Amino acid sequence: MAGIPAKIESESMNDETRQRLETVEANLAHLEHQVEQLNGVIIQQSRTVDLLKKQVQRQSAVLESMELERIKANQTKPPHYQ
Repeated sequence: MAGIPAKIESESMNDETRQRLETVEANLAHLEHQVEQLNGVIIQQSRTVDLLKKQVQRQSAVLESMELERIKANQTKPPHYQ
């Protein structure tokens, strides 16, 4: 910048750099907070998925057992087995 003393130009650049750095730090803090929140959501969803998997496995076992009982009840033995 022609005509502006070097000291004033340097202070102006330092102020601009400081302001930009503060903006970057504020944005970083915001992003870190968002990451923490998203991590909490992921952890909770993982727990929910695990619980749902266990429930599905239990229900599948019950249905399989019921189906086997139904098949056994509907099968008639030939007369020579009775």
